[in-house]
Amino acid sequence: MLITLLIVFTVICVLAVIYPYLIYPALLAASKVRPVRLGPSDCGDGADFTLLFCAYNEASAMPQKLANLRELRQQYPAMQFMAFDDGSADGTADLIAQGAPFVTLVRGGGRNGKAHGMKLMAGQARSRYLIFTDANVLLDLQAPRALFACYADQEVGGVCGALHYLGADGSATAAVGGLYWRLEEKIKDLESRSGSVMGADGSIFSIRTALYPSFPDTVLDDFTVSMEVVFRGLRLIKCNDVVAYEQLVSVRADEFARKVRISARAFHTHAVLAPKRRQLTSDNRFRYFSHKTLRWFGGAFLLAGAAAGVAAISLLWPVLGMVSVLVLIAVAIVGTKTTRGPLSSLVEVVLAMLATLQGVARALRGQTFAVWNPAKSR
Repeated sequence: MLITLLIVFTVICVLAVIYPYLIYPALLAASKVRPVRLGPSDCGDGADFTLLFCAYNEASAMPQKLANLRELRQQYPAMQFMAFDDGSADGTADLIAQGAPFVTLVRGGGRNGKAHGMKLMAGQARSRYLIFTDANVLLDLQAPRALFACYADQEVGGVCGALHYLGADGSATAAVGGLYWRLEEKIKDLESRSGSVMGADGSIFSIRTALYPSFPDTVLDDFTVSMEVVFRGLRLIKCNDVVAYEQLVSVRADEFARKVRISARAFHTHAVLAPKRRQLTSDNRFRYFSHKTLRWFGGAFLLAGAAAGVAAISLLWPVLGMVSVLVLIAVAIVGTKTTRGPLSSLVEVVLAMLATLQGVARALRGQTFAVWNPAKSR
């Protein structure tokens, strides 16, 4: 009886791990399509848009970023550009002021965090639509036109862009990160075609200015702001013509720390948004649980399933159970020592789940991250 229970529990854990990445997308693919009524893409001089980003010690990324902003300015001379510097010590703010004087620069005067900076800038924006991006992200010049066409549909309150990662061949960490992001992009495509995406990535998304909510500095602002669209009963869609480019993190330690920080803030945000989540439609509750909630505990299901599986094997064949433990230990040791190949990639996937679980555990203990440090290995 115990063996049967262990086997059933192992199967449940395996399904819980793979469900968000394989089963949920299949269910979305079978859902009814809700097309977006696109309008003309001529946004004129760009006066309808404000582009905002926050920076902290991003001097190395500024040459490309500022060149991209100058090109956008040339295409859209009336677009408003705003940047928040969170007390950089490497001259980032001065580079922005000198290299792009058309950018309204808000100096934080110390470490306040991205959420704080975004709120300050959004409060000063004069346009109908806001475009959010990061200091190390480059925006395609046609993105504002694609956004403008999407906003012709009055049911659309926000738009997620398509983020193209660069440097996926740099290491196993970068390769797995790229693979994960391609899968994430596919899931967002499926969510968008049948309803709403469950939150946007801060690298590139847009909302109607009137929808910008109030929130504490401790939350993940891109998740909070983009989900406000869904909370208001409008659609958050994904448009693959809104393109941005970002460099992948290539060092394992950097990526692990980044995932811990992001998941801690995301789960803290999940708790803060509880009153609004309860007002979601049944369809969006299902999407939120499938896309967000279940993933946060993927590491727990992975560990519990592995333990239950080994226990079941040990009860049936004690020697094989001991061998399986030794194999798992050997795989973990070898995988963490290598940086390329299938084994290293498998370890990267497991580490990503464990990093997310660690972040959730920190959030449950009341710890979150209001400030950030850019990854050195981008």
